[in-house]
Formats: sequence, structure tokens, C-alpha cells
Amino acid sequence: MGRRSPERRDRLMRASALVLLLSLTGCTGSPSSPGTAATPNASATQEGTTASGTSAPGSSQTTPASPRIPEVAQKLDVGLQLPWSVVFLPNGTAVVSERDSAQVKSIRNGEATTIGEVSGVDPGGEGGLLGLALSPDFATDRWLYAYFTSPSDNRIARMKLTEDSGGQLALGEAEVIFSGMSKASTHNGGRIRFGPDGFLYVGTGDSQRREQPQDTNALGGKILRLTTEGRPAPGNPFGDNAVYSYGHRNVQGLAWDSDGRLWASEFGPDVDDELNLITPGGNYGWPTVTGAPGRSGLIDAKVVWPSTSDASPSGLEIVDGIAYTGALRGQRLWTVPLEGENAGTPVAYFTGQYGRLRDVARAPDGTLWVISNNRNPDFAVILRVGP
Repeated sequence: MGRRSPERRDRLMRASALVLLLSLTGCTGSPSSPGTAATPNASATQEGTTASGTSAPGSSQTTPASPRIPEVAQKLDVGLQLPWSVVFLPNGTAVVSERDSAQVKSIRNGEATTIGEVSGVDPGGEGGLLGLALSPDFATDRWLYAYFTSPSDNRIARMKLTEDSGGQLALGEAEVIFSGMSKASTHNGGRIRFGPDGFLYVGTGDSQRREQPQDTNALGGKILRLTTEGRPAPGNPFGDNAVYSYGHRNVQGLAWDSDGRLWASEFGPDVDDELNLITPGGNYGWPTVTGAPGRSGLIDAKVVWPSTSDASPSGLEIVDGIAYTGALRGQRLWTVPLEGENAGTPVAYFTGQYGRLRDVARAPDGTLWVISNNRNPDFAVILRVGP
């Protein structure tokens, strides 16, 4: 997670790698009325409870739609071990990275199969095999992208994901396309996703180097934007430079709303976890500020969780105007209604029930998968939710 050696807490968890497959019912939650403070009071501890708050100062007050209630209907044990990221093939097969083993596994018809291991991965602390992303042209080029920690840095590679006549998947050799992102035992970032524009967006951490986030020539503490070949994408705000936004501490969630706006979830230090609306070239303040202090020249977070024990937000997905983010230390699923550039009151579900929630992703069938990265393989399950 990047600030409190959270992996030591994993030994306290009985559950292992947990995947919640969520579908959204037609019922609505009942978040409290938006307050006047910029930072939600994220003290919800029971399923369905809320955190009072509103969007950042200076934005118009709106009343976004309430989140629909996620409900778990089925559990399925697939034996995952510290999974970090999930993506979906066009046929609905899930592909999952395991952080410490460096293995990539497929999940199909209720079974998990190891399809390969990424070479050059150096696990340790919060490093290892982290984010996955499928090429926008996967149907023709078969590229699977991975963010991982090597012995010297964090880097991005791509591998062919082939399939034989019997449907068996196999992972090809890793081709490194981008490197030089600094590594540390914590704050390694790791989320990668292709945006609507076809470019690869990369969330990095400051790797405990506090001078990096405000330096637009450094890669740490940034959101980067790359071509499929690993070059700085055309139109980036700082010329021939991979940096898209800066002043971040540890970005681990990236998602776009229906209007193409990029949102990111980010770990604060001991206070002020954030949900940010990303602007090209924007400065999000770290390490000068956290949260939404209204400082000139810096962009305030849209949602702030003052208590990191309630959040530590990792993977992020946006479905029908609702942002869903998994909480590691908070061990819950946060839902945040969005309305244009504004964010409403967060609502928490599954608090303390399934351990540390690492990633959230929408499957081709419209269901939502939420992955926990706990250790004990006896508790590796998929939870399916029906209406």
C-alpha cells in the first residue's frame, strides 16, 4: 500500500485471495446528505454506511444518484495467492497477476490455471508483479502488458498471450518497453490501463523519494501516458515526456467515466487518502499538501478520506456514474457517485468481511469483480452477485 508496511497485516487475515464478482441491483443506497466540508468523514464501519462529505471547494454543489447496492450471491475457491490485478479477455476469461509468485493465471468456468510466469520480477515489500492491461487491439495483436518490479527499477513489459486449438492459453516472453521508474520497499504504484484514446496510462509511486513528485523530469509520483511501444504519447503536456500529471504520492487506481474523464485513487500518508479527477499537466500537491486545502496552483482531491484506516484505496472502476474503489487497510468496497466533475458522498460495503480489497474491474458480462490480496489459499474465493 505504501505507508504502513501493510503486508505485515496480512498474517492477521484468515482469508486468502478473494475475488468478489459483483452485479448491481436496482435498489438504491441511502447516503447521508452532502455536507459542507471538502473531506468526507470516512468513519463508516458497517455495510451500507456512509461518509459525509462533498466535492472539492469551488465546484458547484450537485446531488449525484445514489449507488446501487452490491450483494454477494456465490463464493468460488480458485486458489489465488496475493493477486494484484485482473483483466478480461473478449470471451470473458479473467487473467490475474500474482504479486509474489510473478505468475499469471486465467480463471474460466470456475477454475484457475497458471498460464505463465513473468521473467525478471523481483518481489519484496510491495513490489513484484503488479498491474496488467490488454492491448486495445488484443483480438489481432494478442499483447498483454504488465507492470513489475525488477532488481533495479519498476518497468513495463508486454507479452504475447496465445491460445491453442483447445483453448489453452500460454504466456510468451516478456519484452520490456519502458523502464526507469524508481523502486522501493513501498510506494511502487503499479496500476496500468489503456484509455479511450488508445494510450497506456501508468500510475507510479514516489518510491520514498519525496523530491520526485514535483519534478516533471522524474517518473516517480506521476501518472504517465505512453504509446503501445512505450514512447511518450503525442500531446503529453510536457513535450516529449511521459508525464501526464504530477504531485502524486502512490497511484493505484485509474478509471474513466462515460464522458472520458480520468479519475485516480491515491494513498495519502497517515491521513488524506484521495479520489482525484485528473487534468493533463495538473499538479496534485504531494509532498507539499494532501487532500483539498485549496492551495493556489495545486489541484484539490474530489474526495478525501481523512482516516487512512478507513480507506487506502487501490483498484478503481466506474460503472453508470458510480466509482468503485477497493480499500486495503479499510477492508471495504467504497462507492462514490459522480456527477460531471463532482463527487458525492462515499458509501462503504462489505466492511471487514473479505479482507484487503486490491482491484476492481468490470467483466464483459457487466458484472464487477473485486479482488482481495490476502494470503491463505484456503480462502481464495470468487463471490458472485445477482439481482
